[in-house]
Amino acid sequence: MTKSIRTAFALAALSLSAPSLAQTGPKPVSRADFLKDIDNRFAAADTNKDGAVAKAELVTLQQKELQQAKVGLNQQLQARFRQLDTNKNGALSLQEFAALAPVMRTAETPDQLLKTLDSNGDGKISNAEFRAPQLAKFNNVDANRDGIATPEEMRKAATGK
Repeated sequence: MTKSIRTAFALAALSLSAPSLAQTGPKPVSRADFLKDIDNRFAAADTNKDGAVAKAELVTLQQKELQQAKVGLNQQLQARFRQLDTNKNGALSLQEFAALAPVMRTAETPDQLLKTLDSNGDGKISNAEFRAPQLAKFNNVDANRDGIATPEEMRKAATGK
């Protein structure tokens, strides 16, 4: 599994506590909440509701996530532009600043994702196949195996200390 997918999975776990993160720091994430988030993401990817994610659904999911990322990046660029234009004279154009933005593209093709996640080789990703690598990541973070990924366990997993 590529680093970008592992990072996305880790971020998914942390996204459960994202609304309160800015105010109080990370919150514990239970295994049940983590699995609920995974299942919700799987259900969103399984657009035809047949219990599996096919290549076409991966393409649609990637396009949707890429569009969301582009919207988020645009918001960040606008905020940074306003921050850099301290005298508010508009001398720094948004087009000039936006030209500095990195090109965005998906890290893996749908074929690569299928190869990585489709453990039985049937050309589709079942819920169990979708869950397996993400659940393994959660289990690695949950060092004491109590079903809760605490902020301390998340920190240790991220830093290796």
